[in-house]
Amino acid sequence: MARTTRVPYLVTGTNEHGSANLGRVSASVALRLARKLLREGYMDVRICTPRGRVLQSDELDELEPPQETDVMAKGQQRSNREAKKPKKEKAKVITAAPSRKEAAWQPDFGPAKKK
Repeated sequence: MARTTRVPYLVTGTNEHGSANLGRVSASVALRLARKLLREGYMDVRICTPRGRVLQSDELDELEPPQETDVMAKGQQRSNREAKKPKKEKAKVITAAPSRKEAAWQPDFGPAKKK
């Protein structure tokens, strides 16, 4: 027994020899087929969508996916994360420079006694 395949898009067209009813799986393929039928001289070309909407030949552009105008590289995209607080700046200490502190005066008690 033959297995039936469900095709969501139905493309129909009529020419002087008769009519054509062709099913397609995706919107882009159905749109391509409908435009091909129009180039070959078919009249009354229509596409029936999965929701039952019938698009005439002048409405076929509605089936095209919208083109993205703002295409950015992944590194250029802004994230929705909150920005980090800037770190507090520390005073730089140069360790190679000599100390500017002067030695404090200490009293001299003389020689220490030995016991």
